[in-house]
Amino acid sequence: MKKLYLIFLFLIEISYAQTLYPRREMRAVWITTIGNIDWPSRRNLDTETQQKEYTDLLEKFKKHNFNAVLTQIRPSADALYESSLEPWSEVLQGKQGLPPNPYYDPTAWMIEQCHQRGLEFHAWVNPFRAISSITFSSIHPDHITKKEPEWFFKYGDRVYFNPGIPEVRTYLVKVALEIVRKYDIDGLHFDDYFYPYKINGEHINDDDTFDKFGKEFTNIEDWRRNNIDLFIQAISDSLKVIKPKVKFGISPVGGWRNKAQDPRGSDTRVGQPAYDHLYADTRKWLELGWIDYLTPQIYWSTQSKYAPYEVLIQWWNENNFGRHIYGGHGAFKIGSPDEESTWQQSSELFRQIMLNRKYKNIQGSMFFSAKSLTKNPLKILDTLQIKYYKYPALLPAMPWKDPIPPLPPDSLRATLIEGSVVLKWSHPKAATDGEKPAYYVVSRFDNELGMNLNDASKIIAIQKDNFILDKEVETNKRYVYVIKSMDKLHNESTQSAVVKIATVRKLTMASPIKEGTLEND
Repeated sequence: MKKLYLIFLFLIEISYAQTLYPRREMRAVWITTIGNIDWPSRRNLDTETQQKEYTDLLEKFKKHNFNAVLTQIRPSADALYESSLEPWSEVLQGKQGLPPNPYYDPTAWMIEQCHQRGLEFHAWVNPFRAISSITFSSIHPDHITKKEPEWFFKYGDRVYFNPGIPEVRTYLVKVALEIVRKYDIDGLHFDDYFYPYKINGEHINDDDTFDKFGKEFTNIEDWRRNNIDLFIQAISDSLKVIKPKVKFGISPVGGWRNKAQDPRGSDTRVGQPAYDHLYADTRKWLELGWIDYLTPQIYWSTQSKYAPYEVLIQWWNENNFGRHIYGGHGAFKIGSPDEESTWQQSSELFRQIMLNRKYKNIQGSMFFSAKSLTKNPLKILDTLQIKYYKYPALLPAMPWKDPIPPLPPDSLRATLIEGSVVLKWSHPKAATDGEKPAYYVVSRFDNELGMNLNDASKIIAIQKDNFILDKEVETNKRYVYVIKSMDKLHNESTQSAVVKIATVRKLTMASPIKEGTLEND
C-alpha cells in the first residue's frame, strides 16, 4: 500500500512539474519599432548603438528563457530592411528613405543575432497601415501613397491601403513575399490592423470601390471580409509554394465575435470584435488552415466584466481547429494606475500564463511589448525567471508543416575530465526529407528510474554543437544523459542517444559505462 502511495505522489509531482515547467511552450515578445516604442530607442542613432540596443534585448530575453521574438520590420509601408518596393523607415534615421549610418541591413543582421542565440525570428509586418500619422509622419517622395494615391483612404489621422482594390492586395502580397524570399525568417506575422478600428464620426471611404468590385455581394461588410480573406489566402498559398516551412501567424483583437451576435462566439462583450469591426474572420482562417498560429490579443484581465481572460482563452482553445493558439498578454498594463485594480498585482499576468497551460490547445504566450517587460514593473521579469520560466522550453512542433523527424545523434560518448563530464557525439545523416538536425536537446537524469523526458527541469542544454562540457556534476554519482536531435520546425528524433556514466571520487580519469540508443521514447 505504501509503495502505491509513493507511486501516486511521484505521478502527482511529475504532473505538477509538467504544468509549471512545460517542455514545449512558445515564449515570445513583440519588439515594436513604430514610434520607437521598443527599438531603436530613438531616431538618428548610429549603427553601433542600434545594434547594441537590440542585442541587449535579445540577451535579456534569452537569459529569461524566452525562445522567440516578433520584430516589427514594416510599420507603415516603410522598411527596416533593404527593399526594392518601399523606402527605409523613419524610425531609423528620423526621415523616411534614409538608411542606417553606417549602412547595414537591420533585418538580415537581426535574424543572424536571433539564430545565434537559438531564438526564432518572426518578421512582424503591418500590411494595411500606410501612414501612421498625417500630422507627424515623414513621407518620402517614393512612398507608395505618392505613387498610387487612388489606392488609399484616410481614416482619422492615418492613411490605409484600400483592401477592396485587387491591385492593392497584389502589391501587398508582393511586399510580404519579398521579405520571405530574401530573408531566413522563421515566421511571417501580421498584427490586428486590417480595416481600421472604428472611430465615432468617421466613415471608411470605399463606397466607390464597393460599387466597382463588390457586385457579387449584397452588403459592404461581407465584401470587406471577403477582401481580407482573399489577401490572407493569397499569402498562405504563396508561402506553401515558396517557403512551406515559414510559419504564418496573426495576432488579432482577442474576440472574434460576441455570443450576442453569433451563437458560435464567446460569452463576452468585446467592444470591437475582429469579425464585425475589423472585417477579419479570424476563426475562418484557422478552420480553413490558412494560418499556422493565432495569438488573440487578450488584453483584458481575468477579472474583466466585459471579456475575462479565461473566457476568451477557453473559447480559442475550443476553436483552434488543429492550429496553434498562443495567449497574447497586455504586459503594458501591469502596474499602470490607469487600469483596473487587478493590474496592480503581478499575479494577474501569472494567472494568465497558468490559464494558458491549463488548456491543452493553448501552446504558449506572447507579450506586448519588449519595453513593458524590460522595465520590470512589479518585478514581473524576475518572477518569470525564478518560477514560471525557470527552465528553457522547446518551441511547439507543427506536424502539418513538417511531419518528418530528424535522425538521432550517432556515437555518443561520455568522459570524465577534471571534475566535469564531456559529452561528444556525431551529427547524423539527413532524414528522408533531406533535413539534418538544426540543434540538439541534452537532458540529464540522476538515475534510470523515473526518467521523464517531458520534465523541462532536466534539460541542461539546447545547442547546435555536437559536444558539451557539463560542470554541474557531483562526485560518486551515477548520471544518465539523453540527447535528442531537433529539426528547424522543432520535430524531435523518435530515438535518443543515451549514455550512462559514474563519477568517481578522484575526478581525473573516467570512461563511459554505456553508450547507445533508447528506442521509441
